[in-house]
Amino acid sequence: MGDFNQSVILEAIRRSVEGLSRIELVEATGLSAQTVTNITRRLLDDGLIAEAGRTINGPGKPRITLRLVAGSRFSVGVHLDPAVITVVLLDIAGAVVRRRVVRAGDRDPRAVVDIMAGTIDDLISDAEIDRSRVAGIGVAAPGPLDAAVGTVIDPPKLHGWHRVPLRAVLAEATGLPVVVEKDTTAAAVGEVWTGNGAADGSFLFVYLGTGVGASLVREGDAIRGSSHNFGEVGHIVVDPDGPSCACGSRGCVEVVCTPQSIVEQAEAAGVFDDDRQIDGVHAVEERFTMLCERAAAGDARAVAVIERAAGSLAVLIAVLTNMLDVDRVVLGGPFWDRVSAIYLRELPGELHRRSATRDVREIPVSGTIVGDDVGAVGAACVVLDQILTPRASDLYLRDATALRP
Repeated sequence: MGDFNQSVILEAIRRSVEGLSRIELVEATGLSAQTVTNITRRLLDDGLIAEAGRTINGPGKPRITLRLVAGSRFSVGVHLDPAVITVVLLDIAGAVVRRRVVRAGDRDPRAVVDIMAGTIDDLISDAEIDRSRVAGIGVAAPGPLDAAVGTVIDPPKLHGWHRVPLRAVLAEATGLPVVVEKDTTAAAVGEVWTGNGAADGSFLFVYLGTGVGASLVREGDAIRGSSHNFGEVGHIVVDPDGPSCACGSRGCVEVVCTPQSIVEQAEAAGVFDDDRQIDGVHAVEERFTMLCERAAAGDARAVAVIERAAGSLAVLIAVLTNMLDVDRVVLGGPFWDRVSAIYLRELPGELHRRSATRDVREIPVSGTIVGDDVGAVGAACVVLDQILTPRASDLYLRDATALRP
């Protein structure tokens, strides 16, 4: 109960930004004045919060404002994408302190983990912080995952990653605790932590990376699913007349909405000067960027390809929002910014047309405010979320033997 109440107070102070007095904490949390006094005293002693001036508000003693000490704790976020590895260092307030992007190429998992560990060490050293203040490392990885043991299981585009015990190997390489989270879920956690929207609201996060995925937030919590693999949408059919998919269907998200499939559509439409068909994550990324640049410059064929992709994605989003009944839709991921202008122009109308609740409400569609690093930032926020966010489930008695004398 004490740890839960401490999380309640820390979360209230963090979300207030400007800080709260003890009296305001009593009002905001519903805890007794004595409990607030005891916990804030302990937090002051631990350096997690600090007194930040006095304010006079009516009769009585001036109120002392308490604020979060951003540099008291840190977390590291790593986004493992087939194209790049992004590593960020966040302070406890969720601000990015350091950032680095590394192209790992087609190296084996052990070499990639060594790159991760070296980059993490460099960021911590560059920031000149004591490692004891780093709460842990969050890794956002493509699914499927075995979350119970932190293992990555044969993700698409990551060749050779067959049951790689990423959590254990990275923890051994860095000496820091590690949590492995699905990239789409991590991105949703990062979005929640930015405070964009009501804390108790719901939203669908659509992740645009080398692949396309989705995640769901309800009542401020990311829904992970029973195996922590929520959001595998690659084989939902969005174009029955589309290309054949390896799963046996036609027009799945995997062969219609991903950057590689969009590049293939652009090649077939004659957008590029040469007629070669490219493959490989880095070549696809370069070609995709070129396509988006041509669309931004007004190339009609390039615009048409991206508009068609937006229409297909709208089918997916409509299926999910009709089923999940969320308040809003957020899009993000490493490839989002390049298509955001056209997608935000096309998606809202298409989604409204396909929405089962269009006569009741409109579903707002927006881009993430975290930026391209939403996967890495979200992974670091997963670590902070475990430390700071209060959950009623933390109060459950998990082991009845604890009650025995």
